[in-house]
Amino acid sequence: MKELSACTTILVGKKASIDGSTMIARNDDTFLPITPQKFVVKPAVKGEKGRHIKSWLNKFEMDLPDWAYRTQAVPNVDYKKLGYYEESGINEKNVAMSCTESTYGNERTLAFDPLVVDGLDEDCMQNVVAPYIDSARDGVKLLGELIKKYGSAAGNSVLFGDKDEVWYMEIVTGHHWVAQRIPDDCYAVAANRVSIEQVDFNDPDNFMWSDGIQEFVEKHHLNVDREGFNFRHIFGTYNEKDRHYNTSRVWYAQRYFNPSIEQDPEDGDLPFIRKAEKLINPDDITFVLGSHYQETPFDPYGKGTDEEKHRYRPIGLNRTQNAHILQIRNDLPEDKAAIFWLCIGGPTFTPFIPFFANMNDTEESFKNTSLTFNQKDAWWFYKAVAATVESHYPQFVQFDTDYLIEMRRYFRARIEEVVAKAGDLKGEELTEFLTKENQETVRYTREQTEKLWGKMLTESINMSKLTFNMDKNL
Repeated sequence: MKELSACTTILVGKKASIDGSTMIARNDDTFLPITPQKFVVKPAVKGEKGRHIKSWLNKFEMDLPDWAYRTQAVPNVDYKKLGYYEESGINEKNVAMSCTESTYGNERTLAFDPLVVDGLDEDCMQNVVAPYIDSARDGVKLLGELIKKYGSAAGNSVLFGDKDEVWYMEIVTGHHWVAQRIPDDCYAVAANRVSIEQVDFNDPDNFMWSDGIQEFVEKHHLNVDREGFNFRHIFGTYNEKDRHYNTSRVWYAQRYFNPSIEQDPEDGDLPFIRKAEKLINPDDITFVLGSHYQETPFDPYGKGTDEEKHRYRPIGLNRTQNAHILQIRNDLPEDKAAIFWLCIGGPTFTPFIPFFANMNDTEESFKNTSLTFNQKDAWWFYKAVAATVESHYPQFVQFDTDYLIEMRRYFRARIEEVVAKAGDLKGEELTEFLTKENQETVRYTREQTEKLWGKMLTESINMSKLTFNMDKNL
């Protein structure tokens, strides 16, 4: 299994974004830096009897419906050893799902509802939910039903989004969970610990929960507060790892979105949901997901003391296997509204490439990834570029920064260009057109990235220590 699958999540309501879109975003971080992934389209299914799924990591298995919506996935290449972990996708109904944010319940609650060893876990979760839902709310309901039936093998939090609603669902014991709708004018950040706070059981429009959760808490005397139902207080953890590994990431993200608010990076009760001081766009999210405490003493590349530079775990890591923003826009027709922003190399140094989700295939370099280094593969190529930047960070970071700025400029213009070129195309004709345009975006991005890589490699030749000052005529 993916040990310490320690991700960072950002959710944005439609009135909190600059263009009225909803966005759910996450870094997929794994225990090892090298866990090759690919980006594929899973086709729609109609009338296919006898469909079944079985986990490669435990004894979980279940029958699947004889139909499925088309969606995307970013699975492990070596799925037989590491599990499927399809991670993220936007289905053809423009419903986005991303799973999971590893979340840890406390021993008090797990004592009475332990995790189910052969229950549904992250390795199969995206597979059995994303292709079968018509709204974000449907996603919570379906996953809740599956957890009730099969139990949960781990603490997992799941992101759902459609054009109107964004939901965050936290599964913290074998069978108990709570989901909260992010208010339209707010954003939320989560980082590997229980995040949802007060639950209003009289507000089913904005909260959903597992059957019997209130009775479970009352029966086993689990509520540590004198009043209210604070999900984080009841089910969550408050330990040293949280303070140095988890809460500091939430602190830095909120510092970015709300710079006027003073907070402690080790505060275990940082709010889950906030209103940002400015409207949020995808560029803001790309910065936060690739961040490493810039302009603070805690930046590993900064000027703090050695202790300060290693005090807190940064958001951007070399073991981020992919990062994504699943954006559903409200200012365009549905068949052009969904954008899957995918960063396959590591969000600190490589770009989030926009793909129109209404596509029927991905480009060859994204869907065919080798288990060992192959420069033709997108995953290996962008990983190698990121490693080159980091190898000579002081010398190369400005090259990389300029490149990322230019790519963001290009992507913004490119999206509008493609929409304009699509004109009145509909149905399969539009899907085929957007698929080809996605591949052109991939081609141009690769071309520009190769120029950056070549520039850095050329510059590195002049930085060799195997040199000596001498007369050029000798």
